[in-house]
Amino acid sequence: MSLLTNVMDHSLDDGYAEAAARKKAAGESGMPKTLRAKLGLAAGLVLAALVVTVGAAQARVAAPVVAKERQELIDRIDKETTSADKLEGSVDSLRDDVSARQRAALKTSGGSGQADLVSMLSGATAVHGPGVRLVVDDAKEASSGGGDNPRETADFSDTGRVRDRDMQRVVNGLWAAGAEAVSINGQRLTALSAIRAAGDAILVDNKPLVPPYTVLAVGDGKRLSTRFQNGADGLYLHALEDNYGIRATIAVESDLRLPAAPSVIVRTAQPRTEKGTS
Repeated sequence: MSLLTNVMDHSLDDGYAEAAARKKAAGESGMPKTLRAKLGLAAGLVLAALVVTVGAAQARVAAPVVAKERQELIDRIDKETTSADKLEGSVDSLRDDVSARQRAALKTSGGSGQADLVSMLSGATAVHGPGVRLVVDDAKEASSGGGDNPRETADFSDTGRVRDRDMQRVVNGLWAAGAEAVSINGQRLTALSAIRAAGDAILVDNKPLVPPYTVLAVGDGKRLSTRFQNGADGLYLHALEDNYGIRATIAVESDLRLPAAPSVIVRTAQPRTEKGTS
């Protein structure tokens, strides 16, 4: 304690105190003595004040110009955003028109029951009927995992998040169990649908989905539910529940309604025509 008390009482080193006392006794001060030195100091102060004044004046003059340029940039961004929104709306309208024409072409191609069947199986027509409702959700205390893309890691299930691969197995299991039409969160699946991941989001045909993931499958409800839960993919889903806390519920429904797919575009396949023999 004596050391601390001494430091507090003598915060200034004795040598500094003695030097200050000698300088004071000699009549020395920090101000310049000669006229030349005083004029130099005055000129330096005037120059410093001049620089500060000019800088302030320039900043004041430039402020309205900067504000004007900023507002012009904001207006330009707003204009381009509005234009992009209009173009996006036009694209969606044209896509809907193309899809409607495709569905109409499938319905009216000969008017046969075969055409209606093809339309339903391809996803071009909205359908309804009995089936199952399967809801899959992340664990209650799910985390986003580590790394830039946790879905690329083998232990992503440890985070309690539902992966794109999990949904792929669920959907494939329902198809294998006898589903005739499947949708996820209102997004109808077709033979060309893709379930992928982008960061922490699951995409179906490049459209992001938000958990919980509601999967509707039209088919023989009880049989579909039993075959799915007893199959390899249903057991895989149960393992996710037991080991990682992922939540899943399945229920048999008497009437499910699935929308048509947004677009059914075939770019490579061609219809095969049988040539008759004479």
